[in-house]
Amino acid sequence: MLNTLERMLRWSTGLMAAMALFGIMWLTLVDVTGRRFFNQSVPGGLEITEILMVIVIFGALPMVSWRSEHVVFDSLDAFLPDWMRSIQARLIHLICACAFAFLAYLMSTRAQRFAEYGDITVYLQVSLSPVAWLMAGLLMLTALVHLLFVFVEAPTPSPQLPTSAKLEETAP
Repeated sequence: MLNTLERMLRWSTGLMAAMALFGIMWLTLVDVTGRRFFNQSVPGGLEITEILMVIVIFGALPMVSWRSEHVVFDSLDAFLPDWMRSIQARLIHLICACAFAFLAYLMSTRAQRFAEYGDITVYLQVSLSPVAWLMAGLLMLTALVHLLFVFVEAPTPSPQLPTSAKLEETAP
């Protein structure tokens, strides 16, 4: 079941974040090329970049939490018995779930306010409400990931070797 959930996260939020990052790359290339050679930048390029950055950052949150790739303070782990580390991990996941759910609530109230006031971007006149709703949804999804790990042990992250170490391992 966890493998299916991971696959669903990777193909939804992970792919969304990757596509947004790819879009930022191309937008930057076109914008810089246009400014350099044609003395014309992409109209609304900054607003598009800001929206795509929201998608990259908030889209990556559920995957970062799922893979336990966030910053961890583990200086005391060597002094704690295994049973206490398990309780500590579940408590931390519960705190994170509550924090992300609260942030999702705050963002949803902000999204509602954006919709009521009709807030839009300055140049492209794009509504801010759908972007804020997307942020709220991704924050809630991240909260659900942490809530799952309160009840089910989180998958341990596989240590990633630097590229040079991988090459040395495969060399004859």
